[in-house]
Amino acid sequence: MTHVSARRGAAYASAAALAWGTGGAAGSLLFQTGGLGPVGVSFWRYLLGAAFLLGVAACAAQRSPGGPFARPVALVAGAGRPRVLVAGVGMAVYQTAYFAGIAHAGVAVATVVTMGATPLFTALGGRLLLGERVGGTGLVSLAAALAGLALLSGVPGSGAAGPGPAGIGFSLLSAAGYAAVTLHSRRHRDDPQGMAVGGFLVGAACLAPFALADGVLPGTGPSSPAPGSGMASLVPGSGTSWFVPGSGTSWFVPGSGTSWFVPGSGTVSVALLVYLGAVPTALAYALFFRALTALRATTVAVISLGEAVGAALLGVALFGERLTAAAWCGCALLLAAVAVPAIKAE
Repeated sequence: MTHVSARRGAAYASAAALAWGTGGAAGSLLFQTGGLGPVGVSFWRYLLGAAFLLGVAACAAQRSPGGPFARPVALVAGAGRPRVLVAGVGMAVYQTAYFAGIAHAGVAVATVVTMGATPLFTALGGRLLLGERVGGTGLVSLAAALAGLALLSGVPGSGAAGPGPAGIGFSLLSAAGYAAVTLHSRRHRDDPQGMAVGGFLVGAACLAPFALADGVLPGTGPSSPAPGSGMASLVPGSGTSWFVPGSGTSWFVPGSGTSWFVPGSGTVSVALLVYLGAVPTALAYALFFRALTALRATTVAVISLGEAVGAALLGVALFGERLTAAAWCGCALLLAAVAVPAIKAE
């Protein structure tokens, strides 16, 4: 395995957080268009993520002695190792729980709760299981990050009554699963690419039976509209709505005077799935597992909190969500908290 410096590891973790920040928005759009449910989205995300990484491995091994398929075959075979099986099951749990949290509580709340609890679980597990010490600087960064998340949680949720216990519960389950995978991958960090590909394949296999029962093809999930009936969707807190009549998707953005038509809502769902598999999955997790070879689990977890800022800014840009002054202060505080361990890693 090629040695990764702490500085490069911090850069990998930061880039992974930025890529992950777009995943919740893509998943939310899939739910809103009636394409798939949380289980189906997670299944395709992992399957496509594995396919992308296997394709990259094949291209990178074009001139290797074993031929272009030697490394991909080895990666697939490695999915049967116990350490990879554990990672894959954990990934299946926390990814599905995260999307379920989005479905029940909205992108902003699910992201804030999941990202807020993750470093706490990771720090506790790292101390008990790996003997990692957080240190004074780490405690300050963690406290600042949680304060920033608390301010950022003022982003409008899915309803005036606030998120229900189901959304919070799913988000906390996602945080626990994410922390478990982070700690497990930090302990077994000799083959980050193998852990990513194997974890994706195992996660997809775990979710396959549930995805088949839930509707695995775009337009067959539990949130799909009845044929020919159409579906009106409102993005929580944004005032942005669109209509999906089965033959296509019309987008109406109040206040902008802009509307456009996208032929075939199934085409939109497929495009979103491809993006979800390529950027917030294949790219982000490859960088994440590489970062864990150079940095402590808690450090990576804190840097990854930048995902919450990215998700909030996407909510503003794509969904028309409005951030309060306190929320903007939370973004700034969170970015500062994330920057401290990243700079210290240098």
